[in-house]
Amino acid sequence: MESAFHHIPVLFEEVMAYLSPRDGGAYADGTLGGGGHSEGILLRAPHAVLYGIDRDGQAIAAASARLARFQGFHAVHGNFHDVKALLDGAPPLDGALLDLGVSSHQLDTPERGFSYHADAPLDMRMDPSQGQTAAQYLAGVSQEELRSVLWEYGEEKWAARIAQIVVERRAQKPLLTTADLVAAVDAAIPKAVRLKDDGHSARRTFQAVRIAVNDELRPLKQALLDFVDLLAPGGRLLVITFHSLEDRVVKNTFRQMQNPCTCPPKAPVCVCGKKPLGRVLAGGAVKPSEQEVQSNPRARSAKLRVFEKR
Repeated sequence: MESAFHHIPVLFEEVMAYLSPRDGGAYADGTLGGGGHSEGILLRAPHAVLYGIDRDGQAIAAASARLARFQGFHAVHGNFHDVKALLDGAPPLDGALLDLGVSSHQLDTPERGFSYHADAPLDMRMDPSQGQTAAQYLAGVSQEELRSVLWEYGEEKWAARIAQIVVERRAQKPLLTTADLVAAVDAAIPKAVRLKDDGHSARRTFQAVRIAVNDELRPLKQALLDFVDLLAPGGRLLVITFHSLEDRVVKNTFRQMQNPCTCPPKAPVCVCGKKPLGRVLAGGAVKPSEQEVQSNPRARSAKLRVFEKR
């Protein structure tokens, strides 16, 4: 299982520098994946406590095998959106990391249905043990809701046409495979437009459907607030994003935590009583080096944001 589950940790050195793990500290990796970031933390602080959370049972099994030599490692099967319930009774955290999006392993395992490059069952669930598959979602979603999802979560200009084609095709036969969904996208977007596309024409649709199936964005803001609540004073929350939608949520939530005051800008004194929870570090977002992008092209769109609790 361990060898089968791989994930190249993005912005690894930057994450380690901002987390600055120390022995005796307590840390949480809310998106454990293959355990690459967690291993880095525990190698630098072998006697730290680290809670590795993941909704993917395969990730939990692989990372548990990889990190078994560290006494302070605790695997937690669940969704980081529920971090307060999952870490009930844990000590205040000195640092926490969220590496959002889909992992290399999930993309590279065709039967998981995340990739438009291979024909496979249309699944896309990050936790294959529960919830609707992408095929079930596409079988039941209304044309208008699908258009909205493709536009909002995929920023897809052809959202209306793709939604129409999906609904027309599912009336003839269910869309059951990734190839079925790619074919629907290809039928919706003119070939001349597809040829000019910088990347696969189905990538935005796959991203949007994946976000909808796994409910990735809606609970994100509250999850960020919950993680900061669980930090010890001076503790840091690090978040890696891969597309503008989730990055916008993180950026705006961090700004709001840094400056929660709701008084009119010209008010002489603050009367709302809302105090800053901490401060944004790193001057906003840290991006991967050109060297990292060359060695791991999937890092290209990554951004790291850091919030330090006061």
